[in-house]
Amino acid sequence: MKNLFKTCNPLKLVLLIAIVFAAPRSNGQQIKPSNSGYAPVNGIKVYYEVYGEGTPLVLLHGAFYTIGLNWAQLIPELSKTRKVIAIELQGHGHTPLSDRKLSFPTLASDVEGVMDYLKIDSADVAGYSMGGSVAYQFAIQSPKRLRKLVIISSTYKSTGWLPQVSNAFKAFKPEFFTNSPMQAAYDAVAPDKTKWTNFLEQMIAFAGVPFDLGDANISKISAPVLIISGDNDGLDKIELMKTYNLLGGGVSADLGPMPKSQLAIVPSQGHVTLMMQSTTILAYMNNFLK
Repeated sequence: MKNLFKTCNPLKLVLLIAIVFAAPRSNGQQIKPSNSGYAPVNGIKVYYEVYGEGTPLVLLHGAFYTIGLNWAQLIPELSKTRKVIAIELQGHGHTPLSDRKLSFPTLASDVEGVMDYLKIDSADVAGYSMGGSVAYQFAIQSPKRLRKLVIISSTYKSTGWLPQVSNAFKAFKPEFFTNSPMQAAYDAVAPDKTKWTNFLEQMIAFAGVPFDLGDANISKISAPVLIISGDNDGLDKIELMKTYNLLGGGVSADLGPMPKSQLAIVPSQGHVTLMMQSTTILAYMNNFLK
């Protein structure tokens, strides 16, 4: 993965995703949702799935992913002790493509809208990659609806990624995704498979726009935050440490209180492979959320 970012070849990144997600994965028993459907929010219909009972936990997937592609290995375990609500963001999976302009405030508002529809007052929220950025935005604009926040290989600003990664985002092309596991997952559930290229074009344009949710806003997040990152996942670790400092971390706990937020760096993992470490991620999440 480290060499991948050095070469800055976005096609190699897509191929890596294809190899990893096409490989057989036996850990984790697949289960069916107890409830699923569409929530009418902000002029679109957002698809959701519900599993288990207990304290609500909202899952937000990464760019180009579906619920199954991102969370299939974790949902069976997480839903043993809590009510898991997995959402597919605008244009992803079951959620229809819309001409509505993509923005993190709008996507975070969609998450709150799904919670309203399901009559959930507050929840823990976990997001991977783009879903993590949406989760940060949710924490900023809906603080009273958030209990705890889990961020997996994500950032709240473009400069949180290494420059090579940001350049790779800008070089993405729809043809890179042809016959990939992302396309297969999309074709399996999308209400209109002919929208695949339009969806890619919308998402690639969105990924190429710089964003910054604001250091001041991050420092005001009062909910405990767990950040999980691979040591070579493309995130700038200096910026990541600054983020942790904004959340109250990076202190000497021997000389004062232990911070309520946590930072976990998983060794020898890239952005894609990190999400495959189901046992590790589950252990961190269960310990943090309980």
